[in-house]
Amino acid sequence: MPMLMEKERTLVVEYGKKLITQGLTTGTGGNISVFDPETGYMAISPTGVDYFETAPEDVAVLRASDSKKIDGRLKPSSEYLLHSIFYNNRSDIRAVVHTHSPYATALATLGEGLPAASYLTAFAGPDVRCAPYRTYGTRELAEAAYEYMTDRNCVLLSNHGLVAGAPDLAGAFHIALTIEECCRTYHLARSIGKPIILPEDEMQRLIKKFKSYGQ
Repeated sequence: MPMLMEKERTLVVEYGKKLITQGLTTGTGGNISVFDPETGYMAISPTGVDYFETAPEDVAVLRASDSKKIDGRLKPSSEYLLHSIFYNNRSDIRAVVHTHSPYATALATLGEGLPAASYLTAFAGPDVRCAPYRTYGTRELAEAAYEYMTDRNCVLLSNHGLVAGAPDLAGAFHIALTIEECCRTYHLARSIGKPIILPEDEMQRLIKKFKSYGQ
């Protein structure tokens, strides 16, 4: 009998390892999910498990509308509400990546968002806002992240990390990785001078261009 959401659960395992190898988190930090709009189910990484020891069967399947567990050997990530709020309210998001990447988290620890210091910021929007601090795993955190990611594909979480969303997991991961690099560049630029911020009209032009980027 085929596993429920086998493809999505396999992707969660694959990209969980990439969180570590690409330096977007350490240990068991961060979490990943993929949503299937036809069933209303989401596959989300398990809580507190080494990404390199996670099997597809360990990935939890939840009903996004009420967070009821449908399948999976292990408990879901404690941040399941941080994922489901986007699936329940934004039709353009079908995958969410939450990281504790160092440069994004450093900027968020200052309570600052990421301005358009790099043209690559346009993958997330004209800029990236920073949501106020809320305790991890709470509905309050999910609601703050959702609010501050309005009209954006990424948000920083004050004193915590980063959340990125996209129509697929490859896209969400790309945004998370790109914004981490933009935060790194911004950090380096600020350490030696005052970064030049790109104007709003140029960012809007770039956002349109990036919609047809790639194959």
